[in-house]
Amino acid sequence: MQKKPWNREELILAFNLYLKIPFGKYHRGNNEVIKLAKLIGRTPSSVAMRLSNFASVDPYHQKRGIKGLTGGITQVKPIWDEFSENKEELIFESEKILAEIQNSSIETKYKTVLDGIENLEGESKVREVKTRVNQNVFRQIVLANYNNKCAITGFSNPTFLIASHIIPWSVDKKNRLNPQNGILLNNLHDKAFENGFLAIDKSFQILICSEFLKSKNNFVQNFFSSYHKRKINLPIRFLPDSNFLEKHFEEKFFG
Repeated sequence: MQKKPWNREELILAFNLYLKIPFGKYHRGNNEVIKLAKLIGRTPSSVAMRLSNFASVDPYHQKRGIKGLTGGITQVKPIWDEFSENKEELIFESEKILAEIQNSSIETKYKTVLDGIENLEGESKVREVKTRVNQNVFRQIVLANYNNKCAITGFSNPTFLIASHIIPWSVDKKNRLNPQNGILLNNLHDKAFENGFLAIDKSFQILICSEFLKSKNNFVQNFFSSYHKRKINLPIRFLPDSNFLEKHFEEKFFG
């Protein structure tokens, strides 16, 4: 029997999942793989194979010499290229497709995330829905990339973890959803990073501002000074972009 070709929507859904689960968990026994397979009428093995195809065109894995399954490159590469060119549009489209195939809608699926925009209308509402949904997906991607653990402390309760932007969302539209512009931090260190009390250099070493290093306060010593010049816990796939880290250091860090 001839295999049914994958259509664009199915490939986009597979890519959506590829971004949300850690490398090494693309196998047919993964619950998320099984769920997607049921939704699109494919076998878990078939979905797992597509995820491995995406790994084969992922620049990070290519640099590491990991080839993945190369047989489906011609099918998945256009989706990866589309993501590279316009992350916001493809991620939002993938979430709309996913909601529809689950017999839902973006508004219903993301009801909690979209709370408070009931009075918005027209283009204002469309923009706000897209922004909030994409921010939520960015968080899911960063959580998976850091295996649900703070890059500084290793703390693993998602309630206290923030998908921190190295270059703020409002500053760099092109890289808002770039996984290399995200670091997973706990609430405390996210606030310190955002306000320049903490930085991460190009070698992924944590830097604490001199004001904190001089402090005799036990809290500051335990939660800041003790991490000075330690390296962050590196992510599974998307390393923080060194240019973004340098820009943050130059523009934000107190030194």
